[in-house]
Amino acid sequence: MAHVDTVRVRWSEVDPYNHLNHALYLTFFEQARIDALAEIGFSMGQLQALGCQIVVTEVAVKFVKSALGGDDVRIETEMLETRRVSTSWRQRMYREDELLATIDLTAAITDLHGRPRRLPDGFAQALQQLASQS
Repeated sequence: MAHVDTVRVRWSEVDPYNHLNHALYLTFFEQARIDALAEIGFSMGQLQALGCQIVVTEVAVKFVKSALGGDDVRIETEMLETRRVSTSWRQRMYREDELLATIDLTAAITDLHGRPRRLPDGFAQALQQLASQS
């Protein structure tokens, strides 16, 4: 089941057209992934204590409509696939029921020096809580 976060677009995050700055979509999506991981018991600190980190290796963003200053946006985060040393994610941003943006990304699991490593014990099972239902 997808993890859901709600975030308000702050006025300092918009461009002169009152649109959320395009680069900040990545920040919003990343924070939602971090929150989702913490919710399933694998916060960034916990992963680091296990000697690993998650490193984004590929990202594709599709902008559909602009998020505007003052909007409350909902971000849905789901796991698409878990492999030995990587994960695939899909996230969607909505204003109410209106789709604003989507992101598909792949992230590698590495040790603290950036070398690929297997997922820590229990991580793949915990990620199933975020698995896509489609």
